[in-house]
Amino acid sequence: MEKPVREPKQQRSIDKKERIIQAAYELFSEKGYYSTVTSDIAKRAGVSTGIVYGYFSDKRDILFYVLKIYIRETASPVMDYFGALPEGITLKELFERVIALTASIHRKNANLHNILHSLAVVDEDINAEFLSLEKHVTYMAAERFRALGVRTDNLEEKIHVAMNLVQSYAHEAIYDKHDYLDYGVMQSAVVDLLIKLFE
Repeated sequence: MEKPVREPKQQRSIDKKERIIQAAYELFSEKGYYSTVTSDIAKRAGVSTGIVYGYFSDKRDILFYVLKIYIRETASPVMDYFGALPEGITLKELFERVIALTASIHRKNANLHNILHSLAVVDEDINAEFLSLEKHVTYMAAERFRALGVRTDNLEEKIHVAMNLVQSYAHEAIYDKHDYLDYGVMQSAVVDLLIKLFE
């Protein structure tokens, strides 16, 4: 019979669980998911392996807590920006800021980004989390675009294309770094394409 996983009630236990999640976040970023074992997480968190299994059923269970933190840390800056857009902002200003934010987020979370997106290819549950995030961001951005007075057919579809274009640029600039490309020129081209998409 499987041992039940407990939900901590006391602050000391809550802190311990959060230390375990943070340790996993760091180790998955440094070593990868498959190269990290539960005893590594316990050691980094300063607890016994038995304590880890008291709060989590297995390493994959911990992974989903890590994924939620990753999603919050990577989505919040852009969503907060969209939530507080100043009046009179131009599409050029908006897209330049979104591109800068997205590149910064990718730079900060580079290792874990690659690890989690690789896992999404083989794990339906992880992929579902990313798809849910994309849907949420798409509808939130559509609402803000309408508030800015953007009137275009198929707004959600165009936002999704825009998201992919911005992500693709960030991947190029942060991960690929082709020495024969001028990324300033590329960023300007992405901004121009995005403006045309929503005109």
